[in-house]
Amino acid sequence: MPSSEPIIHIDPELCTGCRRCAAVCPVDAITGEPGQPQEVDAHRCVICGQCVQICTAYATDHLEASDGLKAKRLQRGQLPSVREPLFAAYSTGQALEVKRALADSALFKVVQCAPAIRVSLAEEFGLPLGTLTPGKMAAALRRLQFDRIYDTNFGADVTIMEEGTELIGRVMSGERLPMFTSCCPAWVKHAETAAPELLDHLSSCKSPMQMVGALVKTYGAKQDGVDPAKIYSVAVMPCTCKEFECSREEMEVDGLREVDVVITTRELAHLIKDAGIDFVNLPDEPFDSPLGLYSGAGSIFGVTGGVMEAAIRTGYELVTHETIPNLQLDFVRGEEGLRTATVQLGELELKVAVVAGLKYVSAILQQVKAGRCPYHFIEVMGCPEGCVSGGGQPKLLLETLRKTAYQARKSSVYRHDSHQQVRKSHENPAIIKLYKDFLGEPLGHVPHHLLHTTYQSREKNVSPISAGRKGGKL
Repeated sequence: MPSSEPIIHIDPELCTGCRRCAAVCPVDAITGEPGQPQEVDAHRCVICGQCVQICTAYATDHLEASDGLKAKRLQRGQLPSVREPLFAAYSTGQALEVKRALADSALFKVVQCAPAIRVSLAEEFGLPLGTLTPGKMAAALRRLQFDRIYDTNFGADVTIMEEGTELIGRVMSGERLPMFTSCCPAWVKHAETAAPELLDHLSSCKSPMQMVGALVKTYGAKQDGVDPAKIYSVAVMPCTCKEFECSREEMEVDGLREVDVVITTRELAHLIKDAGIDFVNLPDEPFDSPLGLYSGAGSIFGVTGGVMEAAIRTGYELVTHETIPNLQLDFVRGEEGLRTATVQLGELELKVAVVAGLKYVSAILQQVKAGRCPYHFIEVMGCPEGCVSGGGQPKLLLETLRKTAYQARKSSVYRHDSHQQVRKSHENPAIIKLYKDFLGEPLGHVPHHLLHTTYQSREKNVSPISAGRKGGKL
């Protein structure tokens, strides 16, 4: 089980006190005087990693040449054989743990990759920003000795089946509205810390990563004929908060951790380089079935507005029993911190909002507390451009380069969606089979046991409370 120690750190030996990290922190979790080393308030921190992305205070040539460099890399969980600058703000790494597990023949090693990884990993190997490389990524993971290569996109499709059904049930009953998405662990942690009285408004769905983790050790284990206790489940994420999420006490299935460890995009690149794999010249290889097949809707979870768009594609057809006239929903795409729209689902008028970046969510939380929030469904992503701009993505020092990279990654994600033969979660044949053979109905007994969760207050000096597991069938 991952450590409960803080994940985001600022090295006082390297920090110059420029406070650029404090400027991008959406929850004011970084404290310190200008010109002095900064500190992270672990209670308030949502582990989004934006401070890691923007930090430019790194080791001097003297430190790079010192005997303490290897020790510092090991302390951070980094592979000492991979040379890169040591920045003051960093997230604790798990690459060393994964490397050791990959060498253990007694383990059945399973990996899943988030949608944003395939549009950013190539940047670590000198390819153009936003280059789409799902096939090379799968090939590299096989050469790292993973036994199964699965996809978080599959979990995104499952999420839409559960979350979409939950939303329609809430709208029809008028209960616990608005409903917030629960895919982003930074947002969930912020809600638990800053607005615990509103936790009942979050969808009870686990994130796609945790859904895949639960299915890997149940449905997938049965398909592969493997003892679930022998499975070592790894998730590659663009998000530094996913390590926190997988260690939550709620994230277990039948006594086993659903996801054993999370590594970031940067850490996967480290492992590939450390193994001497020529990523650029790898052939394209497929993901494994059944948990590696996904729709275009699953792939767009990596951009802000993507969860909303995927949900509407399926929700429209569940409500109207008609084919949605347009799959490209431009009204939820964009760069604004808050976007709103009204969607006509037959006779149902659905009011939605998309929040990109936690600094924009406070006003909505106040509206909900006051009982005057006009929306039915609200997507919240902790990072400014969604997962493509996550704290675990390739680090780009220049602000202009970051913006260019985010745009390139988003364009690549949407292009990937447009090229998929199946673009709605409920039409994914692997999802249809999963529900027919294993899960039963969305929001049924098995899905609630495996795919839904509870939340707890993290407000100081307040007793824990829980929410979730309350959705009803249509």
